[in-house]
Amino acid sequence: MSESTDRDLTEIQEPLKAEYEENPEAAKVTLSATGSEQAEEGRACNVDIGRAIYEAELHEGAGGPGAGACSGDLLLGALAACSQLTAQAVAENFGFDAEISVEVEGDLDLRGTMGVTADAPVGFEDVRLSIDVDPADGDAIDPDTAAAFERATERYCVVYQTLVNPPEIETDWNVD
Repeated sequence: MSESTDRDLTEIQEPLKAEYEENPEAAKVTLSATGSEQAEEGRACNVDIGRAIYEAELHEGAGGPGAGACSGDLLLGALAACSQLTAQAVAENFGFDAEISVEVEGDLDLRGTMGVTADAPVGFEDVRLSIDVDPADGDAIDPDTAAAFERATERYCVVYQTLVNPPEIETDWNVD
């Protein structure tokens, strides 16, 4: 077991929070991802996040092979992962043990990304996030704690907050 799983989350986060309170600049990080073409057909790519490389491909409804994750899957997967991890951390910080599972679904109209009609939107029209919390002791979580748990999970989930409060995106094209 790693050192971080031997200690409880509060114990791990306490010195980090103290450092970030004393030195706010220490809390600021820049994450990055780099996409590069993977296949000769131009329908698949590698996404390197510095610690892992993920494969992505065009959705089969847009002419891709249909064997791997499309970028929409990766976006929904990021929301699922962030919601799952945030809910687990919040539950631990609230002091209750629960089995937590997350499901995310999103609706796309592929006519938009395929340029079939200008009336069809490009991007997800609807996203549904479902978080199931099953307390380990079998007792129901009291309503006030459940409401606070929901608010904290949504408040501290980076991907959720990014999607509901989108940042400005600066684009820099370098075409040779």
